[in-house]
Amino acid sequence: MSVRKVRYYLFLKDILALSLTAFGGPQAFLAMLLERMVGRRGYVTEEELWELNALCNMLPGPSSTQLICAIGFRVGGPNLAYLALIVWILPATLLMTTAAILINFLQENTPGALNFAKFIQPMAIGFIIYAAQKTISKMIKTTEAMVLVLISAFVSFFYSSPFVFPILLLLGGLSTSIKYKNQPKMERDRPLRVNWANFYLWAGVLIGAAAIGAVTQNSSVLLFENFYRNGSLIFGGGQVLVPYLYTEFVDFKHFLSSEEFLTGYAISQGIPGPTFSISSYVGALSMREFGTIGFLMGGLIAAAGIFLPGIFLIFFVIRFWDQLKTYRPVRAALEGINAASCGMLIAAAYLLFEPMDANVVNILMILGTYSILQFTKISSPLIIAGGIILGILVNYLQNGLG
Repeated sequence: MSVRKVRYYLFLKDILALSLTAFGGPQAFLAMLLERMVGRRGYVTEEELWELNALCNMLPGPSSTQLICAIGFRVGGPNLAYLALIVWILPATLLMTTAAILINFLQENTPGALNFAKFIQPMAIGFIIYAAQKTISKMIKTTEAMVLVLISAFVSFFYSSPFVFPILLLLGGLSTSIKYKNQPKMERDRPLRVNWANFYLWAGVLIGAAAIGAVTQNSSVLLFENFYRNGSLIFGGGQVLVPYLYTEFVDFKHFLSSEEFLTGYAISQGIPGPTFSISSYVGALSMREFGTIGFLMGGLIAAAGIFLPGIFLIFFVIRFWDQLKTYRPVRAALEGINAASCGMLIAAAYLLFEPMDANVVNILMILGTYSILQFTKISSPLIIAGGIILGILVNYLQNGLG
């Protein structure tokens, strides 16, 4: 076996190990990449890792998945990067698709089946509030940005349509790009040269899926288009995906109930791998009417739709990123885009809470989950497992007493 093939095999083996052990959110994920990809294997330098991470956070799509693929691209080009994508997302995709099948089976065969999840549903809102607080503290540095956060939250709450979100992101970016003079100047050693192939691929799939779906009204094509469009618009990571999916699939299309969505979100916080894997859960339940094949197709179609646009875009930008980042309006626009994303996240927490009973137990579970995340080092999987065990015990005691 050639040295190159051995290196590629080791790289994919490392990606599989990460996909099965990457619990704890983006901070833990980056620490694992630093230890394995930089320290142990030397695929990239530490400086390259941080720069690639910053680039991925500046693009729409799943930033952790884009980072994995960007490193794969540096190591072995696009072929290795696409293989890394499959290895990285497949375990979480299968787990969340299986979770959708199980949740649907329990609901159809056991009255009150989601009682075991009665606590993890409000706990999911605690996770979102914690994610919002962390995201805002990291991304929002100016008064103008905080004003944009509040405006975005207000608009997202009162006009919770999937078509409003891209407009908010665009307006947010434009509103701060005009302050480009506040950005430091960077030297340019050569003119900007752009290879547009991957951009045309991204746009072509977006337009093609929308056109074919509109003409044929095929469920699979429409589902792919829904997730591909969402994957093309998400800035800020998996937590920002929540308001998009909830608005489109619960409020707008009624493919899932609020309880099903919250249960799935909570489960997604307790498994390793990319947080965008909740899309497979939503996609699987969206095609439940077609039986087991529908669940599997829905989960895989949703995964393809949500992950591909970000990968096309990172392959497009990574080739000329060193030149693009010298343009001050590009860097200035990110402040507004991030602020609009944070506002959507705040609105999501309230929109998800609205259908729930505002009783003492739910409020205490939300506050308790947030407090555990904020003030302890207990991992997300353990918190979710605790919530499920507590729900099962309470349900058993209630049925026993009844």
